[in-house]
Amino acid sequence: MAERLSQLTQIVKVQSSSPSQSQSSSLKRPMASSLGTAASSRIFAASSSKARLYLRSSYSSSPSLISFSSSKSLALCPRFCRHQRTSAVNVSSSGRFSTGASPKCAASDPDQLKSAREDIKELLKSKFCHPILVRLGWHDAGTYNKNIEEWPQRGGANGSLRFEVELKHAANAGLVNALKLIQPIKDKYSGVTYADLFQLASATAIEEAGGPKIPMKYGRVDVSGPNECPEEGRLPDAGPPSPADHLREVFYRMGLNDKEIVALSGAHTLGRSRPERSGWGKPETKYTKDGPGAPGGHSWTVQWLKFDNSYFKDIKAKKDEDLLVLPTDAALFEDPSFKVCRCMLRNMLKIRRHSSRIMQKPMPNLATLGPNLILQRVLC
Repeated sequence: MAERLSQLTQIVKVQSSSPSQSQSSSLKRPMASSLGTAASSRIFAASSSKARLYLRSSYSSSPSLISFSSSKSLALCPRFCRHQRTSAVNVSSSGRFSTGASPKCAASDPDQLKSAREDIKELLKSKFCHPILVRLGWHDAGTYNKNIEEWPQRGGANGSLRFEVELKHAANAGLVNALKLIQPIKDKYSGVTYADLFQLASATAIEEAGGPKIPMKYGRVDVSGPNECPEEGRLPDAGPPSPADHLREVFYRMGLNDKEIVALSGAHTLGRSRPERSGWGKPETKYTKDGPGAPGGHSWTVQWLKFDNSYFKDIKAKKDEDLLVLPTDAALFEDPSFKVCRCMLRNMLKIRRHSSRIMQKPMPNLATLGPNLILQRVLC
C-alpha cells in the first residue's frame, strides 16, 4: 500500500509534462468490482494548474473515478481525448438511417449532460416514454460479456444500439421509436456521447417515475460503426425452455448474481409488452387501452408508469389476466435460489422503507459494464 501511495504521489506532482509524457507514465493496477469481477485500470495525470487523476477501465465492470481536484464538476482535459470515431444517426421520416463519422472526445461534456437531463425530463412529461427509455439503456448495456477483454467486442453500454443492424435484432424490436425520441436531444448536445445519453435517459426515466436518484457516472465511449455492434443473441428471451437457467446464463455472463437478477427484473414494474413486437401479451387491456402515451399493450402492473414494488406483488398473485406474467417472470417465484433472493430483497425493503431503492446498486453496475470509460460524477 505504501509503495502504491508513493507511486500516486509521483504522478500527482507531474503538472507541466506533455500529454505523451503523462500517458507514458500511466500505471496499471487491478480494481475490485462491486460485482466481483476483476478490472485492469490505467491512471492518467492531467497536466493543469490542479493535477487530477482519472481512472480509466480497460475491461472494468464497475469503473470509478479518482480526483484530487476540489471541483465538483469534473471535465476531462481535451489533450486526453481518445481518437475515437463516433457516428451520428439521422432518422428520417421514412425510418431510414444515415451515419456520418466524426472525431469525438471520450468524455461527455458535464454541462451538456446536465442540460440534456433537463430536456429528457420535459420529454418524459410530454410523451410518457419512461418505459422505452429504460429499455433503451438496458438493451445497450445488456450485451456485455465479462469473458471478453477487448473493447468493443465485449459489448456493454457503448452506444452501438443506435445502428440499424443492432436495432433489427429481435430483442430490440420497437426501440427505433426510442431512438427517434432521443435523437433531437443528441443533436442539440453534440458533446454528449450516445452511450452516455442512453444511460442518462434510462436513469432519469426511473427517477421521474418515482424511483430513486441513481448514482450514475458518465464518460462512456461510443463505438465508431455498425461493424462494432455485438452479434445477436446476447439479450434474454422471454420464453426459453428453461427460464431460470436461461436468466443465469445471460446475466452471469455480465458478472451479475441471482439477487441482482431479481432486482433488475423488478424494472418490469414499468411499461408494457406489445405482441406485434415481442409476440407476448394482449394488444390492449383495461389498464392500457387509454394510455397515457400511445394506447395498447399488456402491462405487468396496474400503474405501469409508476416505479415501485408492485411488480413482485402482482406477479406472485397471478389473479388478474390483464397483468402479464412471462415465463422468465414466473421463474423468479419458482426457482429456489431466486425465491431466497426475493426474501432477502423484501427484508432490505422493510429496513430501508423505500421499495425502489433495490435498483440503486444493480442498475448503475449494469450501466457501467463493458465500455472503455473515463468516468465523471457530474449529476450527483
